[in-house]
Amino acid sequence: MEEQSGNVKRSKWTSLLRFLLVGAVVAFISFLFPNNVTFKYEFEVRQSWRYDDLYAPFDFAILKTAEELRKDQEALDANFTPYYSEDAQIAKQAKSDFEASFNQLKEEALDGDLFKDVKRKPDDYLRYGQQFLNKIYDRGVIEMDSSLEQKGNDFVLNIVRGNTTYLQTLGNLYTIAAAKSLLSDSLPYSPLKEPEFLFPILQQNVHSNLVFNDTLTQKFRTDLLAEISGTRGMVMKGELIIPRDGIVTEEIYQTLTSYKRFYEEEVTEKKSHWIVFAGYFLLTSIIVGVFLLYLQFYATSIYHNLGELIFFFIWLVMYSYLVYLVEQLGGLSAYMIPFCIIPIVINTFYNEQLALFTHIIVVLIASFLSSLGYEFTFLQILAGIVVLLGKINTQDWSRFFYSMLFLFLSYGLGYLGLSLIQEGGLQTIDWSVYSWLFFNVVFTLLAFPLVPLLERVFSFFTSPLTLMELSDLNKPLLQALALKAPGTLQHSLQVANLSEAAARRVGANPLLVKVAALYHDIGKTDKPAFYIENQSGKNPHDDISDLESAKIIIAHVTEGVKMASKAKLPQVLIDFIKSHHGTTRVEYFYRKHLAAHPEHNFDETLFVYPGPLPKSKEETILMMADSVEAACKSLKNPTEKDLMDLIDKIIEGKITHGQLEESEMNFKELEACRQVFKQVMKSVHHVRIEYPVEKKGVENKEDTADQG
Repeated sequence: MEEQSGNVKRSKWTSLLRFLLVGAVVAFISFLFPNNVTFKYEFEVRQSWRYDDLYAPFDFAILKTAEELRKDQEALDANFTPYYSEDAQIAKQAKSDFEASFNQLKEEALDGDLFKDVKRKPDDYLRYGQQFLNKIYDRGVIEMDSSLEQKGNDFVLNIVRGNTTYLQTLGNLYTIAAAKSLLSDSLPYSPLKEPEFLFPILQQNVHSNLVFNDTLTQKFRTDLLAEISGTRGMVMKGELIIPRDGIVTEEIYQTLTSYKRFYEEEVTEKKSHWIVFAGYFLLTSIIVGVFLLYLQFYATSIYHNLGELIFFFIWLVMYSYLVYLVEQLGGLSAYMIPFCIIPIVINTFYNEQLALFTHIIVVLIASFLSSLGYEFTFLQILAGIVVLLGKINTQDWSRFFYSMLFLFLSYGLGYLGLSLIQEGGLQTIDWSVYSWLFFNVVFTLLAFPLVPLLERVFSFFTSPLTLMELSDLNKPLLQALALKAPGTLQHSLQVANLSEAAARRVGANPLLVKVAALYHDIGKTDKPAFYIENQSGKNPHDDISDLESAKIIIAHVTEGVKMASKAKLPQVLIDFIKSHHGTTRVEYFYRKHLAAHPEHNFDETLFVYPGPLPKSKEETILMMADSVEAACKSLKNPTEKDLMDLIDKIIEGKITHGQLEESEMNFKELEACRQVFKQVMKSVHHVRIEYPVEKKGVENKEDTADQG
């Protein structure tokens, strides 16, 4: 009673934690959604309007397209007048340098025979040079760059001198080249007799005193850009935007886009953010609730295991946040997110149905967060189906890469088809999406290292990679079996081959049941001589009682569980060791003891294996294969009929004694296993021709099947 009460309490706590987990997941995802309302119409250029006539519910302006705004900006840039500021210090310094150079050269001229006129009239030369510099600097000297060279002389500039700004055409300003050219042209015609004296001095003091003012230019340009109208025209309330079945032209598309933006802004202002949140919360609750119901009805073990439930909800939370992050960052596309990792990983640990259902649930939630529309949903679901059809095997790199190629082709062709429907031609397709899809496929390769990582984090998983590793006969437990109980190892190898063949026929996991078969009898290494396949001389059972014999035979299950646990074998393999005899009796020693005690004054449970009964198809296959192989090995030169009858009798015995009551295997699959067992055992025993020779004792050979 106390144990039952404890189980009830644990069940209640598990249920409470389960619903708290679901609530936390729904709340977290809901807070990722935008707080504005969503436009309820989907539309594309050159597609027909699938809805009723659409009338404007309020006045709104038609937004300009990106191309129109670009042209407006180009027109502004073409007519914009940049700002140049006068640097008075440059002119002042140039004049000072001129005077210094003039005085220095004049002193040198006085000591020589040259420039006699300069010696006589130095003030005239000085005055002329000063007047020339005043002339060019008063008008302004500007340094030409490539942008100004293309403008022409009529291009207007804003010139800032002190606190005054005035407009000046480029043609009315001096460039450095123009100022030097003026000097070259005017100096020879001056009243000076020796003008060449001034030429080098003046030329080296011609500099630009008008400097580009980036701060003012950017400020006023930004102000003008802000004044560019983002709209053109108005749609009045009650005006027909598009009729039912009308074609969405470029003009109507822009009108609908404008209506969508103003609708979302206006309705969002009027509606509370909490109302929008409630809507998203409700939708998320429905999707997650449906997923939980699926797990409850079709994956019961996951539903009742809190650890496995957390594993599945992590995918929902993680991918929701990834899509949210991509949308918030900008410049990225949700097409780059590798959604197909979900079906690959889950199919590796579970099955295709659960993998596909989980993938669809994640994509549905992500679709609310993505701005890519229904195309995103379609492509991701299509990709998930393709990945599962490809039967990706994480043990086979070649097959894995081929599957990635098919995945990229499905993405690419799917996007191309959608684009042709929407755009109507190859010219307008956004080819950059293919780069995001390529990254998506590359990132999907992360599924390979994720499998062993998740297996370590969530210890309830066993991947094919681990099973392949455990199938190595050099593993310590199998080496011990080979050394101490070689007959048992040979029996295990035969059972492994038999089980693998049956599993392939019924769609079970052949690798899992094969590895389980290798380890199912490791407990026999404790006392190997007590098992017939390891005996070569005297039978040690002859020296002990039937009860002791039965206890030893049964103990190979419990000993096997202890050894497997100590070696840290996966729990799924330990379950095979526990269930491979179910709750059958050690029939030989039971009958022998019953014959010695006809009064039947003993506890029959002492001769019964502890169980549990096999549940999965793989556990059921191993139980039957173990019994079939052991029984058939005991036959000496059997005919085909002997083998077939014995196999039928063993399987019927399992059914009659209720050993398959909890099994997931149906009768059709059971029959398929029966045929595989017959085919394989016929080949093992090399049966060719059935002779009509009576064989005695065959009817009781199945009794040896459960003797360990």
